Amino acid sequence: MDFIQCHSDHTCFIRRQPNGRCIILLVYVDDIILTGDDSIGIAKVKQGLSRVFDIKDLGPLKYFLGIEVAHSCSGISLSQWKYTLDLLRDTSMMRCKSASTPMDLNLKLSPESGELLSDPSRYQRLVGRLIYLTNTRLDLTFTVSVVSQFMHSPRTAYLDVVHHILRYLKSCPGLGLFFNGGIQTGLSCFTNVDYACSLIDRRSTSGVCTFLGTHLLSWKSKRQAIVSRSSAEVEYRAMAHGTCELLWLWSILTELGFEENNSSKLFCDNKSAILLASDFVLHERTKHIEVDIHFILEKVRADIVCPSFVPSSDSTTDIFTKSIGPSLLLSSIGKLGLVDIFDPA
Repeated sequence: MDFIQCHSDHTCFIRRQPNGRCIILLVYVDDIILTGDDSIGIAKVKQGLSRVFDIKDLGPLKYFLGIEVAHSCSGISLSQWKYTLDLLRDTSMMRCKSASTPMDLNLKLSPESGELLSDPSRYQRLVGRLIYLTNTRLDLTFTVSVVSQFMHSPRTAYLDVVHHILRYLKSCPGLGLFFNGGIQTGLSCFTNVDYACSLIDRRSTSGVCTFLGTHLLSWKSKRQAIVSRSSAEVEYRAMAHGTCELLWLWSILTELGFEENNSSKLFCDNKSAILLASDFVLHERTKHIEVDIHFILEKVRADIVCPSFVPSSDSTTDIFTKSIGPSLLLSSIGKLGLVDIFDPA
């Protein structure tokens, strides 16, 4: 049995049988998920565990660590509907007026916005619960990353943004990821950047999301570590982050027995960054990003990734880099595979 350490507090074991079938066992403290395409092998693992531990078989996966799993003939849905309702109930926001977006457009926060909170622990607990909600609510990723930057000294203006997030959750508590049934192939990654968006230090925010076929596998909104004078540079650094994400997913899929033979698509809406990735020319403007240039160029020449241009209107990453309006938010949600199975409509 192979061993993969996925996180500090949960562990994944993968076992490939001689017949090519696979068994996956995920352990989080005393909760276990057992899955795979070898039903006989899964039964044997259950028997072995029951001889050593006092376990209870709950049948097909329906609920795990606050994440609800719904099965249908069309596919599988992951949501945190109950978790969201509990959060609204605990904060007395069940009867609040709903909001159409997670954050007001063009809102810019600074370290001096508002007055210091007398009890910062309340703010910190709320943001902590929202961070966990981003496991399935990728539409909250950017806004939650913004409010989490002020955990050390929260102010009233930041708490107002958190309350706005809760009002948005009131409008769509059952929104979650949906994965269509059937075989999906082809890794792809979309990257985007909001250039020099931070009023604090003028750093840029990168957005990265990766797909297997039409299935969204991972997403990230992160402020870059440096201040850049060039939009092409920040876009290129986002492409480097996207390449790392593709390599990580490629290794996991290989462990699971899903081999990707074709090069992965790396989409970006900046043609200068794509040219840097495809045709290495080291000059005065690129010396400071030499490591990233060599890194991506190596993967391009090895036919692991293929940089490709995508119009900004077709990109799926605006939702991870900035606050967007209701119409663009709905469009992005649809492209990323978020659905609300609890919506009566």
